[in-house]
Amino acid sequence: MSDRYFGLIPAGGTGNRFGAGLPKQYTPIHGPTMLEHSLRAMLAAPELETVFVVLAPGDAEFRSHDWSAYGDRVTPVWCGGPTRRDSVLNGLVAAASMVEPDDWILVHDAARPCLAAEDLRRLILQVSTDPVGGILAVPVADTLKRADTDSRIAATQPRDGLWQAQTPQMFRYAVLLEALHRAAQVTDEASAIEATGAKPLLVEGSAMNFKVTYPADLGLAALILRSLHG
Repeated sequence: MSDRYFGLIPAGGTGNRFGAGLPKQYTPIHGPTMLEHSLRAMLAAPELETVFVVLAPGDAEFRSHDWSAYGDRVTPVWCGGPTRRDSVLNGLVAAASMVEPDDWILVHDAARPCLAAEDLRRLILQVSTDPVGGILAVPVADTLKRADTDSRIAATQPRDGLWQAQTPQMFRYAVLLEALHRAAQVTDEASAIEATGAKPLLVEGSAMNFKVTYPADLGLAALILRSLHG
């Protein structure tokens, strides 16, 4: 089996919920853009040969930033689709000439700029010996409430055994490609793998690796990035 590793960051979204003038991934946080923080976090793993950045076909913003510090370890592809699943699938197809079927692909959200190097290291070490693949995740700590149509509590959801999925999510190239081809309505790569009957490994990450969704999240992300990088 291959011991080669590649990253993939779907960055073709428009950030409608974020409400900014630019797509969310280009919002500056503590200096660099959110996308650059996420990209730099992935490239902290020397095993990754390159990270494919999947952009919207009409994205002109990417070229206006200087990525030269990362050399040939960043490969932009302008083939993003209407959903995350479509962007990841299109990115995998675009990467076909550079990767082999058994190579590992680590898919990471552009909106998770606070990925810590030790969490990425733990994921690679644990999943690289797993026959299925796996994801970073954290056990659910809060009490969960299920709502009815009137926004009233309908039930309390037991949290035993519940984990909150994060990224990166790490699977073999050919396995992930086939799984995404077959699963059109999924919100992450692990769900596509689960649909094949396989059970991905859960690798405990950190609450710091949260997804920036709303403008109010920027302050917290900036604080975490300061703690990580000074």
